Amino acid sequence: MTRSSADRLRRLRLLMTLLVTVVNAAVLIVLAVLVIGADADRREQDLDAGLQVVTSSVLRLIRDDGRGEISTAAVAADELNDRCPGFAVLPGGPGQFKGFVSDGGGCPGVATANLEVQVQAAVKSGTQLRGFTTATDGGALRFRVEPFRQGGRYVGGVIAVADASVSEAEHDRLTLLVIGGCVLLIGALGLAGHVLSGRAIRPAAAALEQQEVLLAETAHDLRTPVAALRALAETALRNPAERADLLPRTVALASRMGGIIDGLLVRARLAAGVDQLAVQPVWLDQLVAGVVEDTPAGGASVTVTTAPCKVLVDPALIQRAIGNLLDNALRYGRQPDQQAVVQVIVANGRVTVADHGPGVDSALADAAFDRFGTGGSSSGLGLSIVRWVAQAHGGTLSAYNAEEGGAIFELALPVVPGGA
Repeated sequence: MTRSSADRLRRLRLLMTLLVTVVNAAVLIVLAVLVIGADADRREQDLDAGLQVVTSSVLRLIRDDGRGEISTAAVAADELNDRCPGFAVLPGGPGQFKGFVSDGGGCPGVATANLEVQVQAAVKSGTQLRGFTTATDGGALRFRVEPFRQGGRYVGGVIAVADASVSEAEHDRLTLLVIGGCVLLIGALGLAGHVLSGRAIRPAAAALEQQEVLLAETAHDLRTPVAALRALAETALRNPAERADLLPRTVALASRMGGIIDGLLVRARLAAGVDQLAVQPVWLDQLVAGVVEDTPAGGASVTVTTAPCKVLVDPALIQRAIGNLLDNALRYGRQPDQQAVVQVIVANGRVTVADHGPGVDSALADAAFDRFGTGGSSSGLGLSIVRWVAQAHGGTLSAYNAEEGGAIFELALPVVPGGA
């Protein structure tokens, strides 16, 4: 199904919202990754700073016993031995010296084999090592290894370990908060973008929709007179003797088409805010009587009952609205194989047009006023024009069924005080 220009513009709004949301999401995701990464680095640095204090202090306590052996006696006697973080002084290879593991009361336990692997790697590379390992209870531990020399070569290392589970739990909470905040912010930015793009596009969409309505109404209103004009021209071509009689009718149809075009242009200018309604006091009964008199009935029975009343309206637009109501009743307000019977009543600023057709389906009564909608005796677009004229004047258009059958359309307009 072909989309209208206004529909395509509204679809563009969704694409703009999606684009803005995707761009914002990408930026927020990058920021979230940077924030989470920075937090992880900061927490590791905090743990490493505490571990460095321990390893540096222990290194100063390691002695050479004078026989070429490593002594950890001073380490065992120091208060660091009873505090967390726990540590160990381990050889870089078998048979070098006897290792020492701190008491570390209350510190997370870790397998000595895991510590030996890390110390041997640091001794082999001759550099400090940092990383994570697993405690005996399955928790996360942060370790730091500083190798030390004896006789010009690395022979062992001091490794300190600290409980990282609390830091990791706090980091996980921060990660969830950042992710949740990003999701909420992306949703809020998407909603804001949708609202703002809607406000930006709404005037253009309304203008396109008005343009489409104008084109549709032009085709609707000109279809009948154009067909009649063609029929007259073809008749004149086939019967030259009748041209004198057909010419006045042709001129009248051309004039009617010009009036229709002028009316549509007026509506377009009014809708665009270029012009204002040419409102003036008008005798509604006389205006309606003139419209009925100028409308070909085609053999239908049309009766008019009026009471003098004066209204504040734009005469040209009201003439067109009354003409559409009357045309709607003549076209659709009849039973099969019968001529239409139409009654027009004017009183108290109201124009009532009743017919004896099939009536209006109650389920489609509102749709009867929508452009291109059809329900019962509705001609669709013609009634939408009448409703627009009524609303432009601050009036209303109503439709309902008569008890004895047939549809009733009632146009209510503002009355001049004391003019009824």
